[in-house]
Amino acid sequence: MKIIVLVKQVPNTTEVKLDPKTGNLIREGIESIINPDDRHALEAAAQLKEAVNGKVTALSMGPPQAIDAVSEAMGMGADEGVLLTDRAFAGADTWATSTTLGKAVETLGGFDLILCGRQAIDGDTAQIGPQVADYLKVPQVSYVIAIEEIKEKSIVVRRRLEDGYERVECNLPALLTVIGEMNAPRHPRVDRLIDACREKAPVRIWNAADIGVQTRDIGLDGSLTHVVKTFAPKLQRQTEMIQGDTKSAVNTLVGRLREKKLI
Repeated sequence: MKIIVLVKQVPNTTEVKLDPKTGNLIREGIESIINPDDRHALEAAAQLKEAVNGKVTALSMGPPQAIDAVSEAMGMGADEGVLLTDRAFAGADTWATSTTLGKAVETLGGFDLILCGRQAIDGDTAQIGPQVADYLKVPQVSYVIAIEEIKEKSIVVRRRLEDGYERVECNLPALLTVIGEMNAPRHPRVDRLIDACREKAPVRIWNAADIGVQTRDIGLDGSLTHVVKTFAPKLQRQTEMIQGDTKSAVNTLVGRLREKKLI
């Protein structure tokens, strides 16, 4: 079974700050990590690999330093890694990113299953997985909490709903987006990390030409949306002290709540 896992390197959002002048994220000095949901996708891929004797490829798009995320993915069980890095990829929205990842998947050749996290913590769009599936014209299942069975031409999974779950059988090849409740990701093996860092493991670096994309279709030029401004909302609190005895204070409070249509 050939499995591809989409992995993104993101800033640790517990430490993220915005530049008050530009509105951009301050990335200097901020720790970068594998997107948490993607770690669960890697664990699911590793478990499938062990169960059905599959092959796992970690695929990431980002700046050159994102090779650390690919190396860590290999430490968690991926057999090979591919990093898409090119200035032409910069500024991509989810549409252009999905196009780039889809072209890379096509360049890799056939696959049986693509796994990725539900969403990235730096964007929270949850659009990449579904858009890649749409680009590749394969079925998709989102919010997957468990993989129950692998058949010859299909896969049976459970997907989380607000009040429970549903059991879905999906034809292969397919794409699944997984959630954090699915599993507990393993720690990377030190020996595999060392192999990745020493280039003993097959890590490929691809640019736009390697995957055969036109610059007009990727990066900022290929994006359908553009971020005009990013800012942190200002918190403003208004307080009114209600005076009087308990009965009158309660009546006043109820009146205020009714005025604001809160009751």
